[in-house]
Amino acid sequence: MKQLTGSEIVIECLKEQGVDTVFGYPGGSILNIYDALYKQKDIRHILTSHEQGAAHAADGYARATGKVGVCMATSGPGATNLVTGIATAYMDSIPIVAITANVAVSILGKDSFQEVDIAGVVMPIIKHSYIVKDICELADTIRKAFSIAKSGRPGPVLVDITKDVTASVTEYEPKVIDPVVPITKHIRESDLEKAISMIKEAKKPYIMVGGGAILSEASEALAEFVQKVDAPVCDTLMGKGAFDGRSSYYTGMIGMHGTKTSNLGVTESDLLIVLGARFSDRVCAVPDRFAMNAKILQIDVDPAEVNKNKVSDVSVIGDIKYVLEELNRRLEQQSHEEWVTHIMELKEKYPLTYKKTKLCGPSIIEKIDEITGGDAIITTEVGQHQMWAAQFFHYRYPRTFLSSGGLGTMGYGLGASMGAKIGCPDKRVINIAGDGCFRMNMNELATLSRYEIPVIEIIFNNHVLGMVRQWQTLFYEQRYSYTNLLDKVDFVKVAEGLGAIATRVETMEEFEEAFKKAITEKMPVVIECMLDSDDKVWPMCAPGTSIQDTFSEEDL
Repeated sequence: MKQLTGSEIVIECLKEQGVDTVFGYPGGSILNIYDALYKQKDIRHILTSHEQGAAHAADGYARATGKVGVCMATSGPGATNLVTGIATAYMDSIPIVAITANVAVSILGKDSFQEVDIAGVVMPIIKHSYIVKDICELADTIRKAFSIAKSGRPGPVLVDITKDVTASVTEYEPKVIDPVVPITKHIRESDLEKAISMIKEAKKPYIMVGGGAILSEASEALAEFVQKVDAPVCDTLMGKGAFDGRSSYYTGMIGMHGTKTSNLGVTESDLLIVLGARFSDRVCAVPDRFAMNAKILQIDVDPAEVNKNKVSDVSVIGDIKYVLEELNRRLEQQSHEEWVTHIMELKEKYPLTYKKTKLCGPSIIEKIDEITGGDAIITTEVGQHQMWAAQFFHYRYPRTFLSSGGLGTMGYGLGASMGAKIGCPDKRVINIAGDGCFRMNMNELATLSRYEIPVIEIIFNNHVLGMVRQWQTLFYEQRYSYTNLLDKVDFVKVAEGLGAIATRVETMEEFEEAFKKAITEKMPVVIECMLDSDDKVWPMCAPGTSIQDTFSEEDL
């Protein structure tokens, strides 16, 4: 066995886990780990412009690749700057490991310079957190952190290491890391039998796909299941790409900004099969009025999600891919021709529409879909642009739509796009942003240009906080309280100053030309699109109403 410092053990443990990239920002308490990073060549370090960008980049890397993302920060403000990124990953069940360093054990708890109990701070927003005060526990703690992050329902784990531990020396014994095995021990034979019985009895089944289907790599089994059940499919925001968005069975997103077809179809259904979704308020609206005519069959790896927001008639607890494979093996071919035909008629009656007389969010998203053939990773910030990206791009594959769903983090997308592009260098990566969000993370353009990471940043600039303004228009009698962003900031000049290629467009012809040029560049490109301040996301549900009350501009 070799004698290594704590910092060297950190690096060796990351190599054990197959880590090839770390996103971070150095500081005093973590200097020993950064010194060990400097002395090795197997792990690439990306110096972000802000620690929050590092956390979002690790998250984007994890979502795009299926691996565990890793970020690092120093003690105090460095560690607390990771918190929003950790919370974002927690809400969407994304496996990241955040490594922080703290002051030495001898001065812990004495309000030392840059001292924060970061393990305590993140406790409500993390799967597990550790503080390592003994070098003999360091290697096993890091191994546990990775195992916890990626097992069962994934999530973020934090490892905080005191500075003296990073400098101490002990014996290190390398280990071969066993792959994480999907959780199947909770699957009960009786639950599978009940599920099959419910499916056979249903006349109007509907399948609702959530993010859990992506995390369990269930897309292939899901495609077979849909054919076998012969049922229409909708998805939540987090489930996009789990099922092919160009399939005839697909009816679009469900929920507050879901399609009328999905919202009305689920309301009419007599069986709703829910795969890896948690019945959030943005999906259910009013839980008691959600899918009122349907029995609920819920399949999820996390038993805590069953009966939390919506009571299920039957649940199967276990890895979704494995459960679907079992159901596919046992289930006879079903036929619901009349029901599927009815849903397809709704699809024709209630298509997603928009005014095509000017440059607008939906037209831009459709043009990106057309030019890329749907073969791209789309990341987003949060707001109207996020909803348009979810509605008008046809996601054909899992891990191609990366967005902050549960926490709704403005400023998430640019860091996430960086992580996605580094994790999937052969994929086109496009971040869709609003002007309000761009103000929160534009500094990461400097990171992208420094490393020549060719992400395309598309800014929907309507000079307002668009989604908030939409609510103010519809529900607050047009009292636009602090949502106007009219000022003298020139995004093109800012982007160029940060090392990116930048252009401003006002027509679809200009956008198409700019985008086609952007996909040939080897540097980050910013396209600022000038949009109308009063463009809205349609359809939508008003707060306090159920999804069958979905309305569009025509309804108003």
